[in-house]
Order: sequence, then structure tokens, then C-alpha cells
Amino acid sequence: MRILFLGTPDFAVRALSKILERGYDVVGVVTQPDRKRNRGEESFCPVKAYAVEKGIKIYQYESIRKEGVEDIKSVNPDIMITCAFGQIISQEILDIPKYGVINIHASLLPKYRGSSPIQWCLVNGEKQTGVTIMRTALAVDSGDILLQKTIDIYPEENAGQLFDRLAVLGGEAIVEALELIASDKAVYTAQEENQATHYPMISKEDGRIDWSQSAESVFNKMRGFTPWPSAFTYLDGKMFKISKCFVCEDKDIADVMQGFAYGEVYATKNSAYVKTGNGIIRLEDVQIEGKRSMNIAAFLTGGKLKSGVVLGE
Repeated sequence: MRILFLGTPDFAVRALSKILERGYDVVGVVTQPDRKRNRGEESFCPVKAYAVEKGIKIYQYESIRKEGVEDIKSVNPDIMITCAFGQIISQEILDIPKYGVINIHASLLPKYRGSSPIQWCLVNGEKQTGVTIMRTALAVDSGDILLQKTIDIYPEENAGQLFDRLAVLGGEAIVEALELIASDKAVYTAQEENQATHYPMISKEDGRIDWSQSAESVFNKMRGFTPWPSAFTYLDGKMFKISKCFVCEDKDIADVMQGFAYGEVYATKNSAYVKTGNGIIRLEDVQIEGKRSMNIAAFLTGGKLKSGVVLGE
């Protein structure tokens, strides 16, 4: 089976490596064009870097719909696999491979359609998630489902950690899907459109903490937006990132903080707590703008976070 693989970030590398491990013939990789990083230097995306290492032919397009049709026809793939590729594919391209185009999506579709399912499922406090292998269609993440794999989300897991586990699961799922397709055992099931949920691409502003929300909501925002774009507030006019925190269940602390305003801090020698709209957050790892990340005990020695300070102002 001749496979053309389309992907860009680290998440897609795991799937590509699994496909190669199983001995499939990957005839090419399509990625986004190289982008300029710091100091104007061009940097390869993770999939391209991996393809270079493995000696796989690489294709890069600003728009695959406008630039890639003839190349793909010349490659003559039996199937195309997309994984966090980042571009919309035209019907003309979808019609080229014998077995069509299948996609690896990091949610249990039809829930969490869109480009950031891992982050949003954590922000929303989901207990389970997984990966879906589906037939690619013109409407985003709407294609018929071939198979799904489910995992439980760990109570304190952040997006970076869940990303790594789902990348492994996606690799396992795609080779299973290819085996079904190669043996003519693939069965596709239409998604239930009335169950579909859609979530937008994440922006940095999504990480801003609203202290009037519940402690559980703040905790889930921290999990969902770590490591990027990070959950943040402001301290003395500077961005104050919170990369680890917990919901405080200590009744003595709750008694002390009765009557505190939303975002108001109560600090002891080694700990700091923040009042929310419902409950209290205990800070663990923080980073003030222009400084490195540190645990809260070390940060408190600097004297910038004291009882009575209101975060966000």
C-alpha cells in the first residue's frame, strides 16, 4: 500500500513512525512550508525533520489545493493519511487515492471538532477522551468514523502530558486502521451530527484567568493551557503565569479567606492561595514576566506576592 502522509507537529510524528515500523511504503510526506524563527532563521517542523532523518520525499505547499494536485497525482498514493496537517484539502485531492483520505483526530468525534481538541477537553473538565480515525470530508472533522480508541484523563494531567499520551494512541489507532483497510474489513459509520461540538483555534488571550469563575474552572484552564498559551493573570501590571495549581480543600484556609475579593491572595511563608468565585486555588508553580518559572515557595521569598494583593488588577 502506497501511503502519502500529511502532517506538521510532534503529534503527527508518532503516527508516521508507527506506520514505518509496520513496514508500510510511505512514498512521501507533505508538511507546511518552513517558517522563520528567531533571528530570521528557518526552522523545520517536526514532521519534516523526521522525514529528512528517514530519507522520505518531502512536499511543502502554502496551499495544497492550489499547488499540490499534480504532485499528488504523480505520486499515485493508494491512501493519504492526515494528522494535524493544518490545511483544508479539496475534493479533487480527496478523489485521487484508491482508498481515499483518512484522518487522525485527537478527540472522540463528533465531540470536539476543530484544531485544539486536547486543550478544550481539559478546560471543560472531561474525564475521558481519545482518538478517532475517520474518512476525511470537506466539512471539518465531519467524515465517517472507521475506529476510535478511548483513554481516561488523569485528574492532574495538563495538555502537554495528554498530548503525549494521545500521540501514542494515535499511532496505535492508525496502524490498526490500515490493517482493516488493507484486508477489506474497514467499516465506516456516519457521525451523529446532533452530538457534534465545535471549538475554535486557541489564542493567547484564552489563557487569561477570570477569578470570578470557580476554582475548578481555573484549575481546568491551567491544565488545558499548559504549556501553551499558559493560564495567566497580572501581578503589579506584569503578566503572571500559573503553570501548576490545585483546588484547595483546606477548611481552615477557607475560613481565613471568608470575605476576600475575587483574585485576592492569602500568603503564608511557603504557600499562596487565591480566592475565586467559588472555592480557593493553591498556587504551586508560577512565572512573573521576564523571569524564570519557579515554585511558589521560592517566588514568595521575593516579597512581591503578599496577603491582600489582588491578581488581575
